Amino acid sequence: MTDIITRSVAKGLRMTDQRRVIARVVGEAEDHPDVEELYARAARIDARISLATVYRTVKLFEEAGLLERHEFGDGRARYEDAERDHHDHLIDVTTGQVIEFVDPDIEALQEKIAARLGYRLIGHRLELLGVPARTQDNQP
Repeated sequence: MTDIITRSVAKGLRMTDQRRVIARVVGEAEDHPDVEELYARAARIDARISLATVYRTVKLFEEAGLLERHEFGDGRARYEDAERDHHDHLIDVTTGQVIEFVDPDIEALQEKIAARLGYRLIGHRLELLGVPARTQDNQP
């Protein structure tokens, strides 16, 4: 996997110092930050970066296919590197926590369903919404 800066240059995007900082911040994120969080992280590196610059850069990177946008039902668009290894998401709707997972059985089932319907999958996105299951200790 190549980094966002390298892929941006390969796509012919002009890479300013501020865009490089934003690309680095997104590439290093292990979570799914929204634009405001990306701004906060980038501003810690370069205080000259404005929120508007982060919005414009994120939009540019998304349109170039470098970032993947997620809507997890909390009203905020969140982002991650589009070339991260494939994974699905479980969203805790009570806390907003996003848990990444990979399940071979789910992957195989999706392929099977597509084939049964006459298709070959070229990609998919799975987002499960949940609340913590009650345990014996906290049941009424």
